[in-house]
Parts: sequence; C-alpha cells; structure tokens
Amino acid sequence: MGTERINGSLYTKIQNGIATVEFGHPASNSFVSELLERLSKELAQLSSNEEVSLIVLKSEGDRAFCAGASFDELVSISNLEEGKAFFSGFANVINAMRKCTQPIIGRVQGKAVGGGVGMASACDYVFATEAASIKLSEISIGIAPLVIAPAVERKVGKSGLGELSLAPTEWKNAYWAKEKGLYAKVFESISEMDKELDFYTLNLASYNREALAQMKSVLWEGTEHWDTLLSERAEASGQLSLSPSTKQALEKFKK
Repeated sequence: MGTERINGSLYTKIQNGIATVEFGHPASNSFVSELLERLSKELAQLSSNEEVSLIVLKSEGDRAFCAGASFDELVSISNLEEGKAFFSGFANVINAMRKCTQPIIGRVQGKAVGGGVGMASACDYVFATEAASIKLSEISIGIAPLVIAPAVERKVGKSGLGELSLAPTEWKNAYWAKEKGLYAKVFESISEMDKELDFYTLNLASYNREALAQMKSVLWEGTEHWDTLLSERAEASGQLSLSPSTKQALEKFKK
C-alpha cells in the first residue's frame, strides 16, 4: 500500500548506522515540488549526522519506483519563474545527493521515468529488480531531460544518455541499465533484492565511516560546478516548458 497524501510522504528510519529514507506519492511515487524540497532538506540534515554511515533511498509499494516530477505541476507552469522553480526541484535533490557525506544506496523495485532515472543515477550504488525498466520521456512532451542529464551521463555515458533521451517512448530494461553501470545488481524479485540489500548495507555500515565518506567524495570528483550547472539547466528547461509546441503537446495529456 502506498500513501494517499496529495503532497506525498517522506519517512526516515535510522538503525545500525543506516538511514532508510522512504518517499511516496499516490501518482506512481512521483514528486510534487513540496516533496522534492523535503527530500533535499532531509538529505542535508542526514549528511551532518555522525550516527549515520550510509543512506538507503527507496520508494513505497511494490510497483513503480518513481514516475518523475509532478505532471500536474508541469502543465500549470505559466511563466519563467515558475518554470525554473519547478525544474529546480530535482536539481536540488541531485545536488543534495551529490554533497551528502554518506554513500547513498538506491533500492529500485520498479519502473523509473524522467526524474526517477535521475535520482537512481545520483545514487552511489543501486539494487534493482527485473521490473526496474527506465525511460526518459521528456522529448515526447516538448521538453528535454536537461537537469538530470549530468547525473545520468555520469553513470551510463554520453551514448547511453543519447539512447535514452532520443528514444523517449522506449523502455530500457533493468539489464540494459546494469550493463551501462546504472544498476550494480539486478534481482528476480523484491524479496530476493531486499534480502541481499539488508546483508550488503549491514556489512557496509560496519566499516570505517570516515573511509566511506572519503570514498564518496572521490566518486563525485569533477562535479563541483553542478550547483551552477543544474541551476542553468533548470532555467533552460523552464523556457522549454513555455514554448508553444510544448504547450500544444501537453494539451493532449490534460484531463
């Protein structure tokens, strides 16, 4: 069962040095702006918690991992300020994940679209199931995955980013994602994944916290400019959302 809260839910449990952060939303675990802001703040707070050695990021339920940003909010954008603010949501989350001192382990139990792919890409190590297909659908609605592109490219390379973004209606399966480096391990079922995830995280959390933090820093070398880059990408995305062709494309999806 997932949350029925229209602004989504966010819960954190800390045990054995592991902070498990679980998000949810009734629309396939998509993110409204308020939930993105809450997640960014939660990760920043956990980053300075010396009792936490690593973070597990997961979503509610047994179906979709994350359907990206709120479609209703995207459709309602009416000016550049609103557009930049909307696309800054995932920019802020990705930067919070990047700056977090602890390794972030992703648990991807189902499909990920758009910003959900960006979030999985910003994790440092990802467990997934065979159901965890991915898709970047942005081009099909007149925008582009500009904000999440650096995080996705960092994992799957420029060619992989091109395969995803220029085939916006095509799902790539979990084994494609593993071959490209987005997923570290893929399992047949959620129960099998969770069993291995528990074993892995308990072991990892038992190691030197400082060593984990320094390794995390090394993994993100060369991304120090992302605060500026992702902000610029958010503004560019906001401009695209206001173009006549995008507005026309979005009309087809309005209820």
